[in-house]
Amino acid sequence: MPVAEQNPTPTIAILAGEDSGDQLGADLIVALRRRYPQARFVGIGGARMQACGFHSWHDIHELSLFGLSEVIRHLPRLLRLRKSLLARLLKIRPDVVIGIDAPDFNLGVERHLKKAGLTTVHYVSPSVWAWREKRAAKIGQSAHRVLCLFPMEPPIYARHGIDARFVGHPLADRFALVSDRVGARDTLQLPRDVPVLALLPGSRLSELELLGQPFIEAAARVSAALPGLRIVIPAANPQVHARLKALLAKGARDETAPLLLDGHAHEAMLAADVVLLASGTATLEAMLAKRPMVVGYRVSALSYRIARWLKMLKTDIYALPNILARARDPDTELPVPELMQDQCTAANLASATLALFRDSERRARVVALFEQLHLGLRAGQEADAGLRAADAVAELLDQKHVDA
Repeated sequence: MPVAEQNPTPTIAILAGEDSGDQLGADLIVALRRRYPQARFVGIGGARMQACGFHSWHDIHELSLFGLSEVIRHLPRLLRLRKSLLARLLKIRPDVVIGIDAPDFNLGVERHLKKAGLTTVHYVSPSVWAWREKRAAKIGQSAHRVLCLFPMEPPIYARHGIDARFVGHPLADRFALVSDRVGARDTLQLPRDVPVLALLPGSRLSELELLGQPFIEAAARVSAALPGLRIVIPAANPQVHARLKALLAKGARDETAPLLLDGHAHEAMLAADVVLLASGTATLEAMLAKRPMVVGYRVSALSYRIARWLKMLKTDIYALPNILARARDPDTELPVPELMQDQCTAANLASATLALFRDSERRARVVALFEQLHLGLRAGQEADAGLRAADAVAELLDQKHVDA
């Protein structure tokens, strides 16, 4: 792609939180450098972004917080970080500031900078389709442009007069359109000719406290009903691995014992016939792996009652494959069984999982739908969400240069 002649040496600030934001930021930097080889990239980012020549002012993990209680506990530090960051950005006045995810922190920073005359972009829309839609209008007070990962998001922003672009989901670029079950089983040294269940009860310790036991008990029930079943459990990190190992200690120790992995979640999904997993981004990964799944989730009873009382949820479906399927066709049969809160029991999880194993025609329909949804998340035939995100940012940079 030709290098832009306008504004060839912009200063681009990026504020990323979490590992997923670091990957998005790295992909974006690589694509922007194709247009602006001399661009300067600064802000908050992780190792992947820094490997692309990004100069990080703070450790990315300073923004990697989950849940209201954790944010409150770290609020004094976050306020100090915000004050320091704003002062630095207002001093250098970068050509564009891109907040990647971390909306609780980034949207406030972006709003302040936008009022001060800086051009701002928010990359990864908050879940306005699941939570209060009116937030979309407020996000417009923070960002000149929102870069969306899902195709149903820009129309929501359009209803509020907000400039939003669907750039495609980066995970859709990382999964092949045709999955390789045999290759994944060979990688994990699993037999090719036995049923396999992938079990993913959450990536955080707080999730395991609520989901670990019922998920493991459900897997044991499925194993008892399906002779020869192999169970594979990928652990997201060492802490989760240790907790899962403790939960599994009382179970079988023969060849039917679950295979506990350090990471390798994608390989575990690809190797499986069915996936039993916690609600979250992992459901999207299982969909892109073209694997039928059962989804369960619990939050604390108090948190659930508060969310319902405040009417914070605007949807009764939670799994991303179901949301994408319903957005594509409002009358479609939801492809993924969801067992939430009181319904998330070992008996219910096992029953739904066994039903999938025993219905090959249903699994085939689900796989066909997942293939269509995968194509829809690529935002075109070319698999490069980072490139399309860079296009959307470059438009703003070049327009700013022309207006100047």
